[in-house]
Amino acid sequence: MSSQPHPFDPLSPKEIAIAIRAFARDELITFRVITLAEPPKKEMIAFLEAIEANVQSPSPPKRVAKVHAYYSKEFHKIKVDIQAQTAISNDILHGRHSHVDSAYMKQVEEACHQDPRVQAEIQSLQLPKEATVIVEPWTYATDGMNDMNVRITMCWFYMRLSDHSDANYYAYPLDIIAEVSESLKVTKVSRLPSGVDEASSNNKPFDSHKIHTSSEYHPDLQANFRETTRPLQIFQPDGPSFQIDGNFLSWEKWTMRVGFNYREGLTLHNVQYDGRSLFYRLSLSEMFVPYGDPRCPYPRKGAFDLGNDGAGVNANNLKLGCDCLGHVKYFNSWHVTSTGDPLKMPNVVCCHEIDDGILWKHTNFRSGDAVVTRSRLLVLQTIITVSNYEYCFLFYFGQDASIHYEARATGILSTAPIGISDQVPYGTVVAPGVLAPYHQHLFCLRIDPSLGGHQISVVSKALSEETGLDLEHQKNRVFKIVNEGKVNPITGTPVGFKLLPCYSQMLLAHPSSYHSKRSEFGAHAVWVTRHSDEELFASGEHTMQSLGGEGIASWIKSRRDNEKAETGVRNEDIVVWHTFGSTHNPRIEDWPVMPCEKMVVGLKPVNFFDKNPGLDVPISTQEKNRSVLQGTQGAVRECRIRGI
Repeated sequence: MSSQPHPFDPLSPKEIAIAIRAFARDELITFRVITLAEPPKKEMIAFLEAIEANVQSPSPPKRVAKVHAYYSKEFHKIKVDIQAQTAISNDILHGRHSHVDSAYMKQVEEACHQDPRVQAEIQSLQLPKEATVIVEPWTYATDGMNDMNVRITMCWFYMRLSDHSDANYYAYPLDIIAEVSESLKVTKVSRLPSGVDEASSNNKPFDSHKIHTSSEYHPDLQANFRETTRPLQIFQPDGPSFQIDGNFLSWEKWTMRVGFNYREGLTLHNVQYDGRSLFYRLSLSEMFVPYGDPRCPYPRKGAFDLGNDGAGVNANNLKLGCDCLGHVKYFNSWHVTSTGDPLKMPNVVCCHEIDDGILWKHTNFRSGDAVVTRSRLLVLQTIITVSNYEYCFLFYFGQDASIHYEARATGILSTAPIGISDQVPYGTVVAPGVLAPYHQHLFCLRIDPSLGGHQISVVSKALSEETGLDLEHQKNRVFKIVNEGKVNPITGTPVGFKLLPCYSQMLLAHPSSYHSKRSEFGAHAVWVTRHSDEELFASGEHTMQSLGGEGIASWIKSRRDNEKAETGVRNEDIVVWHTFGSTHNPRIEDWPVMPCEKMVVGLKPVNFFDKNPGLDVPISTQEKNRSVLQGTQGAVRECRIRGI
């Protein structure tokens, strides 16, 4: 390799190819993942500290690839030393399953279409002649009715009436459900319930009264667009204020390394402000979408969109002028095909700047003079599509050293059939015969702080042991992440950042349910754990058809039950996890495509600096900003430093 990548950099195509060479085997190998196994944190800290100390050519940690592959009829997790081109570990994961593979799901679809029982069931529906049947495979959310050691795919059926490829088939959910084995055999075909009880609609044909014309979203299938929206264009005549060198990003006083992997998607490393360390690693750890329809088989709808599907695998190719505006820099990523070829994923992250209103302002009421500084934000965004839903994930970095993380949910509701005259208490009818079930979107943000060091505490009351905690909005409970070993010389208090939580309802599923057992992070809004290199994912590493007992709460319990384990979190290397999200009881306004539901989390400095860190941001002036007064040709009233 001609140049040494930074230890946080994702694997390059060359490195993926090198990892493949470690598999010199005659048998068929199906590759699922080849990604960077991040260096142990202790090794990485030593490397970063050597760089900070200006040590010439510090020795970096090993570049190690993590590989998921199927061969010898087993699912393997292998680690490969890239430089040595040899496997350094190889574990067989009995009863485990890899994340969803789009190629496999297409095979599942085809298996359904070819199955005689499925064909007979479709025939019995007596669909309109112009109908096209769409099969949508879903991962099986555990419900205790099948052996989870074997991968099972649930197939939901829909109908498309238009020959337009983007017609909204979710507007016509059909009554059929099928189960498909890992060997692509349809093992069960049945009908879905049609009313409040679990009675199915066996032998009933499709109700033609469900046909309607109000559920299309694609512009080709709509008319009467509003004509009042004029262009809004963003120009930066001198170019952007950020600089990018490979995966190293600097903007204003911020520096960080941008990472990306198949599962979490966007990750951020060694985040600093004005040369001061703030966060070792930031990422979305997991998200869970449980559905609340209790009728069998709907409890099987509970999606881990990161653990089962992969935020990185499902990342969009972002489009200039659409997903991202202004002067944009894109980051690409690399995945792997089933045969082991590097697969380029272009434009999975966009980087750009936006105006965010006023950063700070004061008017001296005696003199009438005003000083105004506008806020500029750096945005890092990735967008994923998981079946019917889209999720936008954004990091915002402020000139005042604040960070905000935003999740937006949009896309199309996952729908179920319902009789024309039926009503149920666990969903909203959004079109004739179309039920949108109630559900939740629960996210878990993983925050690995390094506030001038790695001996960190969390203060609501000072926490001494690993635990999960709830918000108290009536008392405005505040969680501060502090370094007690570094005291602000002016305030006399530890330097820190506080969590600005997104107030949310926690998991509504009963504690005894599989939904609850599998998504332990959903029980509390804030968790504090000791750092472990192996604990990156809030519901465990393998969520596909998991039985539970593998997430945050189980890690804490395991250490508490072990007399030799360390459980303290005061002045320790810790991780803070924040659970937030949306309880989504669909509205008719969410149909046929959902306006963005926004959820925002903040991290804000508290007594970390000696004054307002945005005080040196240049004052806003009309000369620079070139605003235009409506109805004039440039005769504008200028904003001046002294007076407006």
